[in-house]
Amino acid sequence: MITVRKIKVALFVDRVSNQWVVRDPDGDFWIIPSGEDGWQRREPFLFSEESELEAVPGHYLHMLRLPF
Repeated sequence: MITVRKIKVALFVDRVSNQWVVRDPDGDFWIIPSGEDGWQRREPFLFSEESELEAVPGHYLHMLRLPF
């Protein structure tokens, strides 16, 4: 039997900091700066009481040129 793993990536915007946040297939959250090399310049997103993540439709992922 072949097992297929579907990559699940989710895009959010943090309304407090106005930054893009991506949840990668491993479930980790990253701040992604805009630009062609945003994924290479990513930083871990640390949740706080002020964090306000709002889901963004997946078709916006191509704007950030992520490797998924």
